[in-house]
Amino acid sequence: MPTTNRSGLLKVLGVGFGLAIIVGNTIGAGILRTPGDVAAALPHPVWFIGVWVAGGVYALLGAMTMAEMTVMIPKSGGQYVYARRALGEYPGFVIGWSDWVSSCGAIAAVSIALGELSGQLVPSLAGHESGTAIGVILAFTAVQWIGVRSGDRSQQLLSMLKLVALLAVAAGCFVAPAAPAQGQRLPSLPTGLAFVSALVFVFQNVLYTYDGWNGVTYFGGEMEDPGRKIPRAMAYGVIAVLAVYLALNAAYLHVLGMGGLAGDKFPAASAAHVAFGAAGEGVVRAVMVVTLLGSVNAILMIASRTPYAMSDDGLLPRFVSRVNAGGTPHLSLAASAVATIALVLSGTFQTVLALSAFFYVMQYAATFASLFVLRRREPDAPRAYRAWGYPWIPGLVLFGALAFIAGNFIGDRANSVRALVVIAASYPVYLLSKKLLRN
Repeated sequence: MPTTNRSGLLKVLGVGFGLAIIVGNTIGAGILRTPGDVAAALPHPVWFIGVWVAGGVYALLGAMTMAEMTVMIPKSGGQYVYARRALGEYPGFVIGWSDWVSSCGAIAAVSIALGELSGQLVPSLAGHESGTAIGVILAFTAVQWIGVRSGDRSQQLLSMLKLVALLAVAAGCFVAPAAPAQGQRLPSLPTGLAFVSALVFVFQNVLYTYDGWNGVTYFGGEMEDPGRKIPRAMAYGVIAVLAVYLALNAAYLHVLGMGGLAGDKFPAASAAHVAFGAAGEGVVRAVMVVTLLGSVNAILMIASRTPYAMSDDGLLPRFVSRVNAGGTPHLSLAASAVATIALVLSGTFQTVLALSAFFYVMQYAATFASLFVLRRREPDAPRAYRAWGYPWIPGLVLFGALAFIAGNFIGDRANSVRALVVIAASYPVYLLSKKLLRN
């Protein structure tokens, strides 16, 4: 018989789900498009592969740092949970609200992309991108409404299909003849300050492609034996993503060469055309559909856990934290689906995504800072798992998050300022919410 936590969530999820949610939440269209920009900025095979390895190592260190708090506070809800306990109610409110809105925007964007791909694969669906996107959202909402086990099985299946499809593309590329080394015009590797600037730009792009490795943290209250399974799931998930990214990037290099890869806006399509001929475009579209379906299911599951946790703590109306017989926070799931559909219909998800880059790094910075606060404030709290290399490795990932906040201000100052305005405007909303919930 499955056990439950005090709020009715079922503790039935294991390492397989944890791995699947990280793969589903992390691997999206980015790895099919971003490598061309990375190769253009650092046009040397060693540097090109090296930054993907470095990005994976940073993600792994971040995951192993965050795992301490997920085990210490085994509650579903993600980074909101840690910020509220360590930094207070209002910082927790900001992290939770921005996390939920960003997740809904991401679901809307991925669903619209699915609608566009469906129209290319099935001509009768062309021109009905929004309708297809809404249909996808409602279908996954129905699957997850049945129960957490249903969401678990669907995510494991979709993530497995995603891994198989992407590795099949990589294998097909390696079977094809290698790109000729002669005749390719390679851009020169930058030097001096230009090299540093290129490295910063590239690392930002690579880490955005790895973003999503924290997916397990949203299900801390639903994981069996959290002290043992959460760290394993986070480690295995990041390593699986790293392996897929290295396989695909090596495959792109094999069939396109550095000269052909550098600056290619859709290297997956170019590589597939070389490997599979005229059918390559259809192969990549089909792979993208599988990849994006897994992302929608994963992010929708994640999005539903944050309002649930905020409601359970009294920051949202109590009914939002109700859990159905299948272990799903169904009203929080419904609210997430409705908000996502509204973003699809209004087209405002693009605005949300523009602000989300700042929100994501702010959330990571708050989470890593929370580890230091809780180590100092609660030194004797039970910790079945401890972060690697404290305080140096947690300090390194915190520094990385703060550096990315600075990078966002430099690279996209307008949207960073808008994000700060949204955060400032949240304070009166927080006060009003607290007042209404007390009445």
